[in-house]
Amino acid sequence: MKKNKNVLFITADQWRGDCLGCVEHPLIKTPNLDQLAKEGVLFRKHYAQTVPCGPSRASLYTGLYAMNHRSVNNGTPLNKRFTNIAREVRKLGYDPTLFGYTDTSADPRDFHPKDPFLNTYEGLIPGMSSGVTLTDNQLPWIAELINRGYKKPLNEKNIFSPRPNYPGSSKRGATFSPPIYSNKDSSVAFLTNELTKWLRVRENENWFVHLSYLRPHPPWIAPEPYNSMYDPKLINKPIRRKSLDRESSQHPLLKMLHELIPRKGFFPDNQNSPASMANDLDISQAKATYFGLITEVDHHIGRIIDYLKDTKQYSSTLIIFTSDHGEHLGDHYLFGKLGYFDQAYSIPLIIRDPENCNAHGTSVDVFTESVDVMPTILNWLGAKIPEECDGISLCSIVKGEIPHNWRTEVHWEYDFREIGSLQPIIQKKFRLSPDQCSLTVIRDEKFKYIHMTSLPPLLFDLKEDPEEFCNLANSPNFKNHVLEYAQKMLSWSMLHRDRTLVNINMESGKLIHWEGPRILEEI
Repeated sequence: MKKNKNVLFITADQWRGDCLGCVEHPLIKTPNLDQLAKEGVLFRKHYAQTVPCGPSRASLYTGLYAMNHRSVNNGTPLNKRFTNIAREVRKLGYDPTLFGYTDTSADPRDFHPKDPFLNTYEGLIPGMSSGVTLTDNQLPWIAELINRGYKKPLNEKNIFSPRPNYPGSSKRGATFSPPIYSNKDSSVAFLTNELTKWLRVRENENWFVHLSYLRPHPPWIAPEPYNSMYDPKLINKPIRRKSLDRESSQHPLLKMLHELIPRKGFFPDNQNSPASMANDLDISQAKATYFGLITEVDHHIGRIIDYLKDTKQYSSTLIIFTSDHGEHLGDHYLFGKLGYFDQAYSIPLIIRDPENCNAHGTSVDVFTESVDVMPTILNWLGAKIPEECDGISLCSIVKGEIPHNWRTEVHWEYDFREIGSLQPIIQKKFRLSPDQCSLTVIRDEKFKYIHMTSLPPLLFDLKEDPEEFCNLANSPNFKNHVLEYAQKMLSWSMLHRDRTLVNINMESGKLIHWEGPRILEEI
């Protein structure tokens, strides 16, 4: 293995692509990530492949579109036949180590039905070692809080509870009150501390770390001073129609999401109502708390960067910062990651390559996708990119060279079959089988087309209607556009079919294997 070649692969869960200071957000303070962008490359049009967490991370780790890896919901098993970033870097001699979680559902064919691996969707991606695994139960962090003197009982159900009778909370929204723990004892601080401890005894080794922060994912509760850092009165109103009924009339799937997404998944008051009914005060404070959590994560990323600089490892470490998906924050009366709007799929990407200082400070406006991250890391390490990957290495772009045949659109998918939860309701409401509950999106600079397996399509003119309010799919004036984008989507699907063995042939009497990109460069 080549000496002094480290990888720090950071994900922060549910981080919208527009929520960084370096992309000109008017309020959010992210000084450390802004500085990282100045010392690296900022990708302004980066998109997730699917939602929610588990499926999106499956694409991130395997370099595969959801239509190929088929781990389409949280809890849907990831087929053991697929390789992933952890398995590939092990071939180079690295021991890829996780601090956080990967939300990977194990292939049940490898385990006894009573094996604990099958009781959770929050397993480790195959090949990944655990520095600290911090799933929903939060046990390693809770153990540390108890060790620091916090009183029992502490568990995953109350650790994010707000302080009772917190001063000023009656005039602020439901997410204003902080938790019982201080900012120095938060889960973000805990993971950062554990990582720096781990690094202290590995300064002379080559290492690969995947740091996976939960924040700013709900529950939206931020420790002081982050809970009050942003004034909700200064926060822009959500992008939405004047009435919920008007918004819901856009499409039957959107109406169903408005009716079924629960408030208690985002607000700590456990009111039994849809999130779409949240009032203006609660929405503004939720956004303020979300922004505070973002600034908290930024602070701790700064701590790690300072550590790498102090120990002279910064000059040998590839740093990638991204997210698994975005967050609606009340836009279109939605919360969370679902549906087809950009807010759930537009995510940040910053890559700092220590070997290419000439491109530092570059801002890139071409379309990139989550599936590109795995090939980029492997390419930087000098490894072969698996033939099955749908993504493309970004290393040439990081060096300042944009390939002339680079993609001109992005794609993402959303599968709403929800086996084990909402599936009976969906079946009753739409008369759809699970295999009919999917949609695929193609988006470029001008238009966005959404094709659904068994529900009506949508088409948005992004130049005239950037908020995506007006569905043009049924307009006679846009029939040709619908046809054009449906054909593009079909071509994309055909191009990215599984090709693990199809370019191998033995007809000539010897085994011939053609290895090359999916799209040839023009001569």
